[in-house]
Amino acid sequence: MATLVDPPNGVGNKGKHYYSMWQTLFEVDTKYIPIKPIGRGAYGIVCSSINRETNEKVAIKKIHNAFDNRVDALRTLRELMLLRHLRHENVIALKDIMLPTNRSNFRDVYLVYELMDTDLHQIIKSSQALSNDHCQYFLFQLLRGLKYLHSANILHRDLKPGNLLVNANCDLKICDFGLARTSSGKGEFMTEYVVTRWYRAPELLCCDNYGPSIDVWSVGCIFAELLGRKPIFPGKECLDQLKLIINVLGSMDDCNFDFIDNPRARKYLKSLPFSPGTPLTRLYPHANPLAIDLLQRMLVFDPSKRISVADALQHPYMAPLYDPRLDPPAQVPIILDLDEDLSEDMIRELMWKEMLHYHPEVTLANS
Repeated sequence: MATLVDPPNGVGNKGKHYYSMWQTLFEVDTKYIPIKPIGRGAYGIVCSSINRETNEKVAIKKIHNAFDNRVDALRTLRELMLLRHLRHENVIALKDIMLPTNRSNFRDVYLVYELMDTDLHQIIKSSQALSNDHCQYFLFQLLRGLKYLHSANILHRDLKPGNLLVNANCDLKICDFGLARTSSGKGEFMTEYVVTRWYRAPELLCCDNYGPSIDVWSVGCIFAELLGRKPIFPGKECLDQLKLIINVLGSMDDCNFDFIDNPRARKYLKSLPFSPGTPLTRLYPHANPLAIDLLQRMLVFDPSKRISVADALQHPYMAPLYDPRLDPPAQVPIILDLDEDLSEDMIRELMWKEMLHYHPEVTLANS
């Protein structure tokens, strides 16, 4: 549980109070009453909390020493900039960013999100039975949220069960936009290390040019994991990942490798022994035949032949749930041009400006 403690050095900041959770000090606005820690990651700690002004339960994420690693600081800034523009019931809402007392040298960042009960990774590895209705509803919400993101010009690039938050009533929301990107405008997208390996599309393993279909491949991997309660392609490293994919999809004609611009990857794929593939009906014998059909259309090696998010929602497996009239696209595409070489001071300043959007009582002029 959260424990109210005295401020460090006995000097508190006005409008803040101090709690200790998992031996970590939380300096939070007095309107938030922390309840208990609910998660820990590389970034820091998340705790549940109540906003006593609204009586709403929220999740507070403390990013400790947010500027120690410039790449991580950029990830945080990118997530703040994107989430300010996003409004969809299947995308996590960022409700507040706490304003630090010192603009020029704050170290920690406190983000306030809507509170969810668990994530899809925890559900998949639990003993809870998952019916066809569960799988269908989770997939439907994931595709809806992704369709909205793609309509806003955003690739998530790191979809996996742990980045899909779920409530007790099975509502699902996409989170963690630290690796997300917007289109460069040239029809290609920025490249660097993206997507947890098990959910990584073949084009990310083989070449430098990719688009929205990388997210569809990740959705296919997540869908397969829902059906089978274990990852479909748990590769140990990059080449092993390709091998596992070919073992399921089967060996292909050279024309299926036309999109691969990496000679080494192309040579490796051609060197693999012939594989007849493994029918998805054998991997998931109890799955709805329509679910298998949709999964087959997602797990297509060549990205140009993979089903789109919009078409996946129109697939017969989704038909009982999907009404396109209730699913408008994002209002405007989002362009997010962030210089990857920004200095620490500049990242801090841009974060401060993002925080001000949640604090209209503080204007840019007097901040």
